Amino acid sequence: MNNETLDLILERVVPLVPAQLWQGWTDATTLKKWFTPAPWITTEAEIDPRPGGIFRTVMKGPDGERNEGAGCVLEAIKDTRLVWTSALLPGFIPQARPDEGFFFTAILEFESVSGGTLYRATARHENAVDAQAHAEMGFETGWGAALDQLVALFA
Repeated sequence: MNNETLDLILERVVPLVPAQLWQGWTDATTLKKWFTPAPWITTEAEIDPRPGGIFRTVMKGPDGERNEGAGCVLEAIKDTRLVWTSALLPGFIPQARPDEGFFFTAILEFESVSGGTLYRATARHENAVDAQAHAEMGFETGWGAALDQLVALFA
């Protein structure tokens, strides 16, 4: 169930099979090739796609900026659904709220349809202020550009 106040959603039919999307999100080597919209790059990734597992990335910007984040996988259904949150560390350990930024839970769903796979990425937030901040950071543009890079990787 989606909440218009808390959820940002990117939904698109892509010319990939669910297994390719699953690989893109759960294989660290593959994820580093597409995850961060250019000109940023993902320099490190660690993913253990099982409940309690880690989802960690390090991204670097063209001017030396660095963004590192670690979260916890909540649900992993191969080729179908991956859910992780930045509010927890691996092993379901709560982590301190960041001084800047916000927590969110990523819900990634892959459904076979005519023409490929319906890809749905939901970023669920604690409150409307955080959802709005994420939207203003460029959620739709950034996550859409990253998805384009993932599709191109398998093209």
